[in-house]
Amino acid sequence: MGGLTWRYADTFEYMDRIRAGFPPAMICVAVNGGIQGKETHESLPETPDEIADSVAAACEAGASMVHVHARDARDFTQGARRIDEWLEVNSKIRERCPDIVVNNTTGGDLTMSMEERLSCLDAAPDVASLNLTPDMSRFTMKARPASLPHPRAETVVDACIPFTYGLVEQFAAEMKKRGIKPEMETYHTGGAWVMRDLIEHELVEPPYLIQTVMGAQTASYPTPEHVLALLRELPDQTVWLCSGIGPFQLPLTTLALSMGGHARVGLEDNLYYARGRKFKDNAEAVRRVVRIAGELNRKVATPAQTRQLLGLPDKPNNRPTSRKPA
Repeated sequence: MGGLTWRYADTFEYMDRIRAGFPPAMICVAVNGGIQGKETHESLPETPDEIADSVAAACEAGASMVHVHARDARDFTQGARRIDEWLEVNSKIRERCPDIVVNNTTGGDLTMSMEERLSCLDAAPDVASLNLTPDMSRFTMKARPASLPHPRAETVVDACIPFTYGLVEQFAAEMKKRGIKPEMETYHTGGAWVMRDLIEHELVEPPYLIQTVMGAQTASYPTPEHVLALLRELPDQTVWLCSGIGPFQLPLTTLALSMGGHARVGLEDNLYYARGRKFKDNAEAVRRVVRIAGELNRKVATPAQTRQLLGLPDKPNNRPTSRKPA
């Protein structure tokens, strides 16, 4: 696919890339998330079979990577904390979509311990998310009605996931031991300090997969100006993936595609196709971004091309491992 990485914010490299053509666009689908569930959207998958079905439809629509949150079978409002739950979800996804790049979250939910966040790594994903900075938020969670499993009342959340340099390094080291590629998630320009720390400690290897998360609370404002500020801080040999939260998903993933970057869509980040009209499912979100990529003269990357783009092995990482007890 030719040169696959470059300085996205460099004027002359951008013009050269427009003339030569960008590489195929990687489409990542974030199918569920660890907090909201069917109380917000009836098509948001919770069980392993629902997740696998949703991934299969999104893969058929054009997604080459899936970002997934397994749920706790004892309480679907919580993220999975046990390796067997992660193994079931990953195995069902791979039964349906053998080649798709599986990206497990270490973000989990708002209540789990740091040790519990690492449980997904033992299920042998190809990629795992790696938050680079503390994550602070305050919002109201919609009530989960009695018609759904594990109902709960409306809840006001005021929380912070306290990632530190040491914790981020620990997570990256656990991924490196297993041959799992970190997806470094940066919410603001402060994440650049942590990227460089990881590179200096040889805990991440190029090409670096870096996601800019736009529109989350305490993140950079979701505007083109702030995207460019983030891009200027990215290291060389970066593969840039962009996500936008809620109404910012469409403009900012379109911006990323037009700049040669890659797009993340899905019901974790955005429930609405347009004001007053929800997506039917994750596949519809993928189909729209595939159409947009086509209008921008971007081919859509296959799972095999995505593996090449990210420097991953040709075959999925499907051999579970176990950590020694802490």
